[in-house]
Amino acid sequence: MKILCVSDQIDPLVYSASVRDRYRDVDLVLAAGDLPMEYIDFIVSSLNKPVYFVFGNHNLSEFSRYHPNAAGDESPAQGFAESRRSTADGHGAIYLGFRARREGKLLLAGLSGSLRYNRGLNQYTDRQMRWRIYALVPRLLLNRIRYGRYLDILVTHAPPAGIHDKDDPCHRGFKCLLWFMRRFKPAYLVHGHIHLYDLQDVRVSRYLGTTVVNAYSHYLIETGTGTQ
Repeated sequence: MKILCVSDQIDPLVYSASVRDRYRDVDLVLAAGDLPMEYIDFIVSSLNKPVYFVFGNHNLSEFSRYHPNAAGDESPAQGFAESRRSTADGHGAIYLGFRARREGKLLLAGLSGSLRYNRGLNQYTDRQMRWRIYALVPRLLLNRIRYGRYLDILVTHAPPAGIHDKDDPCHRGFKCLLWFMRRFKPAYLVHGHIHLYDLQDVRVSRYLGTTVVNAYSHYLIETGTGTQ
């Protein structure tokens, strides 16, 4: 299986008339946040392949459509309830934020948002994000019973703490994602949020059994292998 991962930047190689030819062998698209919905719509209509997305901390004009009761400052309990109410309709792309789904033989889950730095929309403390992870646990346990594994790919916007993140408050990662990888052992964690301005910057890392991929701009994953 070949998976096109995108985030944070409208990539001219993707947003082009030749996208259908360039990515004709892609089976699935994962969008890891901070992308306009118009861009995601373009990918859906051009490739005619399943597209799953999460929201980041920017480009949130349609966030309230999927989270009608969202607020910038909420309690962990409110976050837990909201994550269970999130819808997945519209645009032809499937919203994966705070939910788990199966796509063919692939088990997917997603977590929208970044670590809180200014009380903005779709920003969470580590504790609040942990509550959102707890909301996924019943489905992950059911995956384990049915398919012998919890998850194949976790799509997030922010990275895990200490992996691809930065020291400034806006770009720190979530500590709870490290716990998630230790406990549920996804094959991949695909994130955005961290812009890559240097080709020498690290884009792919390993944490225990999980391959962590920064999807900035675009990145291709092939089953068992990551290739640009």
